[in-house]
Amino acid sequence: MISPTSEQWELKSNAMQKVSRRLISYLFVLYVAAYLDRVNIGFAQLQLKSALAFSDAMYGLGSGIFFLGYFLFEVPSNLILARIGARVWIARIMISWGLVSAAMALVRTPMEFYVLRFLLGVAEAGFFPGVIYYLSRWIPADARASAISRFMTAVAVSGIVGGPLSAALFRLDGVSGLAGWQWIFVVEGLPSVVLGVMTLWILTERPAEAKWLTTEERAQLEARLRAESAEIASRGQPSLHRAVLHPTVWRLSLLSFTLNVPLYSISFWLPQIVASSSGRENVEVALLSALPYVAAAITMMAVGAHSDRRRERRWHIAGAALVGAAGFSASALVHTPVLGLIALSVAAMGVFSAIPVFWALPTTFLSGAAAAAGIALINSLGSLGGFVGPFFIGAVRTVTGGFTGSLLTIAAVLVTTASLAISLRRSPASEGPASDAQFAAATAVRTETS
Repeated sequence: MISPTSEQWELKSNAMQKVSRRLISYLFVLYVAAYLDRVNIGFAQLQLKSALAFSDAMYGLGSGIFFLGYFLFEVPSNLILARIGARVWIARIMISWGLVSAAMALVRTPMEFYVLRFLLGVAEAGFFPGVIYYLSRWIPADARASAISRFMTAVAVSGIVGGPLSAALFRLDGVSGLAGWQWIFVVEGLPSVVLGVMTLWILTERPAEAKWLTTEERAQLEARLRAESAEIASRGQPSLHRAVLHPTVWRLSLLSFTLNVPLYSISFWLPQIVASSSGRENVEVALLSALPYVAAAITMMAVGAHSDRRRERRWHIAGAALVGAAGFSASALVHTPVLGLIALSVAAMGVFSAIPVFWALPTTFLSGAAAAAGIALINSLGSLGGFVGPFFIGAVRTVTGGFTGSLLTIAAVLVTTASLAISLRRSPASEGPASDAQFAAATAVRTETS
């Protein structure tokens, strides 16, 4: 791996500080809006299910069907982004998903619920992998896990913001003839449309076009990123066609699937689990549901930074997954509200901390159009876990009336995640702290010769 030759390549360099302030901070805001519009159904369902007479199975199917639309359109969307540019395509994605999210307030029947959730997935398809691809054009590899962690902290922050915001919106129940759950969709959906329009003016495609960097900073950053792309090419990176067939891409897709099962299970069902164990009212449940996200936001930043410092990925993913498994197991077995909330917080800390480190892996052996396709495929296949997890919990709860069996199953999925992460690299010579480039080279050689 190419090592920085001076402090200008550290994350705290002038160029990186400017990139962080302008791009990562803005992308963070976009992802808060995206994730909030994706999972606000978890808060709305506290009132929506009874208002529309939806069963747990109906809710689980509707919340998860989002990912079927997401799955079908993820790769095409990211290839379009790579062709026409992130600025225009991310703006289009945000405007369309904001409008669909706000339209959820019009739902009256299960079929309308399913159709709009599916369309929300279609509209948002390509956003997350597009951002990961976009960041690979701005952030050197040795700082990428920290950058992705800062961006992905938005997932936890959306939970922190979503709880109190939903609690406040529930209090608007009946205002202007709208129920509280309808206000949640309208108020949280329309800002995405405004942000989408703003994106056209704020995002810059690549460092060479960044007038907010000095000439020297643009030249240095471009040189570093070109050198990394050349190194990947020298190792024989897969072509666009071969990227979608590459064994490592499929291994990472499976790993992504096992991470998304618990991620979206907790995102869509956390308020209901808290309500079930605490017996609190909707407003109190929405506020309490923010606490696990506070814990997750803190730990995912720390784990991402530590992973970059140690230049190690797989053990960080595996360790975080096992922490998450312990949290889910404990939440299934304890029977007091306080201990249950602590266990759910531990589960969230583990799951949320593993994901940014995982997303630092694909761009270590893919670049250009191959990266766009490979990242999209990994996220697309992985997103099916977002369908399986919530649907499974809803179906099990409909049959059993509780969460114990499904939470223990999710804990077992996270143990599988840890095993998959460790198995990414088996060579004894590669044990211990290693760079991403060493990981990529070892994986590429092994998969090409197998």
